[in-house]
Amino acid sequence: LEKNGDIYKVRITSNGDMKMYYLELNKKIQDQKLDLKINNLGTILNIGNTHTTYNEIIDNAVSYVSALFENDASVMKEPLEYDVPQELLDADPKFALLVEEANKRLGYPYVWGGYDPSTSFDCSGFISWLFTSTGVNNIGHMGATSLYGYGDPVRPEDAKPGDVIFFQGTMGEGTEGITHCGLYVGNNMMIHCGNPCSYADLTDSYWQTHFYGYARLYDH
Repeated sequence: LEKNGDIYKVRITSNGDMKMYYLELNKKIQDQKLDLKINNLGTILNIGNTHTTYNEIIDNAVSYVSALFENDASVMKEPLEYDVPQELLDADPKFALLVEEANKRLGYPYVWGGYDPSTSFDCSGFISWLFTSTGVNNIGHMGATSLYGYGDPVRPEDAKPGDVIFFQGTMGEGTEGITHCGLYVGNNMMIHCGNPCSYADLTDSYWQTHFYGYARLYDH
């Protein structure tokens, strides 16, 4: 905890999607008319100076944040593991490199703006890291929308393991356009940096509802 003028800042550590959390937290705060506000990075809880002592501020921050996250399974979710079929890996050596690197990062927490293992990743940072670090395609660090624009659009029925899948509307109402991405690994599965880096089943209604499209970032 640190004090900056009349504002105290408490860093929230979580494996979840920080932007999703700050949108949700601010909504709950507004609904409950509390003297709290999450900043636009989603990692700092700002507490106004209505509390008179340092200990009161700590107690209020800890109890409030704990209460919000107590029943939120996404905060402590364990990564879903999955074995990509060997025949898919053998069929595309570049795809095999992407999967090998991705598997090393299972369980890494979501960090807004993160791009490499030293900082951990956000969704687009994870994809950018996979392609660049493996040499499959040295694309540098791109955001999700830029990744989609960079790649060649692919129809769902033509998607192959190694393509990138994109989603919209995963950050709540009022957020337009592409908001999330992952690496398609075939058989209706992807690996992505969610909360945390994990495999995910694309037949789940959540992903079906928010599906945006596929893009191909390398020839295969």
